[in-house]
Amino acid sequence: MTPNPAGATTDLAGEAPLPGPARLAATVSVLSAMALVVLDAGMVNVALPTMATALETSPAGAVLIVTSYQAALLMALMPAAAFGERLGNALVFRAGVAVFFAGAILSALAPSLPWLLAARLVQGIGGAAVMALGVSLLRSAVGTARLGEAVGWNALAVALASAAAPTLGSLLIEGFDRRWMFLAAAPTAMAALLASCFLPATPRGPTPVDLGSVALNALAFGLVVIAVEALPRSAVAAVLLFMAAAAAMRLLVRREAGKAAPLVPLDLLADKGFRLSVVASVLCFTGQAAGLVAIPFYLQQGLGLTTLEVGLYLLPWPLGVAAAAAWVGRLSDRALMERFCAAGSWILATGLFAIALWPFSREEAWPLFGFTALCGVGFGLFQVPNNRNLFQAAGSGRSGAAGGAQGAARLTGQMSGALLMTLLFNLAPPALVPRTGLAIGAAFAIASVLATLARTSRQERESHHAV
Repeated sequence: MTPNPAGATTDLAGEAPLPGPARLAATVSVLSAMALVVLDAGMVNVALPTMATALETSPAGAVLIVTSYQAALLMALMPAAAFGERLGNALVFRAGVAVFFAGAILSALAPSLPWLLAARLVQGIGGAAVMALGVSLLRSAVGTARLGEAVGWNALAVALASAAAPTLGSLLIEGFDRRWMFLAAAPTAMAALLASCFLPATPRGPTPVDLGSVALNALAFGLVVIAVEALPRSAVAAVLLFMAAAAAMRLLVRREAGKAAPLVPLDLLADKGFRLSVVASVLCFTGQAAGLVAIPFYLQQGLGLTTLEVGLYLLPWPLGVAAAAAWVGRLSDRALMERFCAAGSWILATGLFAIALWPFSREEAWPLFGFTALCGVGFGLFQVPNNRNLFQAAGSGRSGAAGGAQGAARLTGQMSGALLMTLLFNLAPPALVPRTGLAIGAAFAIASVLATLARTSRQERESHHAV
């Protein structure tokens, strides 16, 4: 057992994995729950216009259906990880799946927008437990020696669900109605709950979760989401909200400082390698999110393509992520993968720059298939080894906290990318925004390269000193 600089313990020999059938069932439980959370988010995005009409609300009101879910996720990720460490990851994960499914039923029954927003908050709380604890449970099921492979399976499931979500959502909306989009979660949720009986037991922490810190965490991240939503309408209000969020976060950090297992993983963030991995993740997700927002506007408004054509041109992106994740996940347990992280971010930047600069036309848009696949491959090459580094640095005892940090980095990056595009649309001529957004997304991907190389140089210096 080797301590890392943050004080966590990393089991280099590997935890004992579950026996074969139990390991398979546990893996099915985690991956099906992860796919369920991703499918739900993707299907709802497609159905927003339909739900706006059905609930007699404006497009801005319909967007709140997504915002409420994201806000709940962001506010609940860290607390879910903390409750997992105190009460057992399997118990909290199982409760998360049940809460998510209950929220889906409430969403299907929603007669009005306020009801649906409340139901989406419930779903977000359940989804946070799944996102925060899924990889930690996979790690316990397969053993630390196969951590990279487990992270690769998780990324593969997420990528395939992302690819399937728009089509599945469209089919459910057109063939049935909006309620069935939520009720369709039932088979997957039931399978995840049944298979969760085989999830490995994990140690429980000796101290209770500080509910005051949970409240401060929710306040800080909730204010951030509200500030992001307010920024396009009132910069002054948004700045005040950001300041209030920063004050709440400062109080939270002071309250948690010195604890052995703080709600905000200050112990893990004290390790520069872990911290740089989180920074690289935020930057790379920001670049990806900006690109995924910019491309549809570019193709529809700039080239005049239909929604279906846009979906087809974007399909190689998640498929590229899936292919790269499946390959690099198996490899990352047998090789040092820091260079793959940097190469992946660089490939993502190359793909985004290529889309921004290539002279496309409606009749000659076919190179997009290759460029979006290139972006997906690059993101997959970055994501799997970077996430493995996060969980490896945290050690098995704090892998729940690492999952919360990783989920928060992902959501922060996604929100930042969307916010950047919103600001561009408010500040620049509409015709210039998509290509400018793609270039900015590529710049964030390059910044992720620099953060990854800084982490790699640090690790190489430590290895040299050890020798």
